[in-house]
Amino acid sequence: MVVSLSRRGDVEPFHAMDILAEANRLKARGVPVVSMAVGQPSDPAPAGVRQAATNALNMGRIGYTDALGLAGLREAIAQHYADHYGLAVSPGRIAVTTGSSAAFNLAFLAMFDPGDRVAIAAPGYPAYRNIMAALGIEIVEIELDGDAYLHAEHLKAAHREKKLKGVLFASPANPTGAIIPADELSALVTTAQELGIAVISDEIYHRLAYAAPDTTALACGPDVTVINSFSKYYCMTGWRIGWMVLPEPLVRPVERIAQSLYISPPELSQIAAIEAFKATAELEAVKARYAGNRELLMKRLPELGFTLAAPMDGAFYAFCNVTRHTNDSMAFARKMLAEAHVAATPGRDFDPLQGHRAMRFSYAGSHDEMVEAMMRIERWLR
Repeated sequence: MVVSLSRRGDVEPFHAMDILAEANRLKARGVPVVSMAVGQPSDPAPAGVRQAATNALNMGRIGYTDALGLAGLREAIAQHYADHYGLAVSPGRIAVTTGSSAAFNLAFLAMFDPGDRVAIAAPGYPAYRNIMAALGIEIVEIELDGDAYLHAEHLKAAHREKKLKGVLFASPANPTGAIIPADELSALVTTAQELGIAVISDEIYHRLAYAAPDTTALACGPDVTVINSFSKYYCMTGWRIGWMVLPEPLVRPVERIAQSLYISPPELSQIAAIEAFKATAELEAVKARYAGNRELLMKRLPELGFTLAAPMDGAFYAFCNVTRHTNDSMAFARKMLAEAHVAATPGRDFDPLQGHRAMRFSYAGSHDEMVEAMMRIERWLR
């Protein structure tokens, strides 16, 4: 048998998922693992979302939709921008996607050609790097070197070295939780536009900010591409439903690509997601628990020798320098899981150059789990 393997498939594994798989194997053997490895809310989708899905199932409404999504959901998302940000966004600029992962695929395919140079921050979400590598896009990783977030001067320096075609940033960021302040976000987008650099803003952790209101890059102009998702704030990870807000010229190219790659997002999830915007009280209670977990980790992690590498302003992550304990965070994460039964993600996922010095802890679990995890790590380190 002949098996053909392309170089595009030779990308780094997502180490958080490898750690999760090992944690699940331990759990299956009865080991009481506390997982702080993956960015997945421990709460179910809101009650109204689940009821809408049940009703749709009972009606048998599971089929194809328009490639850009149901009109009702696109209108609900547009209304969300009016309610939450005070922005008028046409439903015609919105594409519903099979999770934010599909949105990144569609954005990269519609906006860039093989060999184009696209900048991302390091540390940053590994799927950016891996998807672009698989598509033949040249990734320019901008090391933040102690800065909390990507800013305009970073972009100017990278562009001077060799011209960029695009830039992708997240605020709040994964893995750090850092937020780009509104004035810095405006300067970053304006600088990119002046330099002819296309902008993609990853906003999937919006509504999970603890110290300042959300600022969307759409407030800086209509020519940015924004990607968001129902997975994080809305507790709908497995429903695989996200969205994009696109500049007008990108709508039809994204639609054409989506028709062939995905046909359409899952109708069941789309129907249910409309109800997510009505569940604010339920979801704010979940966020309040994250805020309590955040306060706990901001105190306990430094006490345990894990220095916070960035302010935990949003999302549900703490990104820590672990060099007090190790210079091999991958081996350290495996050992901590095997011996302390606490799962966390090695920094290699987020920064191939400096990631051996760092780890990410997710605090999306229950407060009791976070307390228990800190106690276990403390006992283990002693």
